[in-house]
Amino acid sequence: MAKDTTSEKKSEKKEGGKLRKWFKDLKIEFKKVVWPTKKTVVNNTSVVVGVIVASAALVGIIDQCFLFILRLIYNAG
Repeated sequence: MAKDTTSEKKSEKKEGGKLRKWFKDLKIEFKKVVWPTKKTVVNNTSVVVGVIVASAALVGIIDQCFLFILRLIYNAG
């Protein structure tokens, strides 16, 4: 029985050591990250919003064109 408790303690120490190493490695990796400036974030966000608005407008125009064509087809028939 004494060996069981000893092996359990060793496995707990190994798991604790792995977790500690993981957090230590995580901290090291975060130091390597190059965070964007506020200006870059605002600029990129503006571009994304602009592309979304332009895409929505284009899809809306295409939708209205198809609607117009379908109305011509069904009213002519």
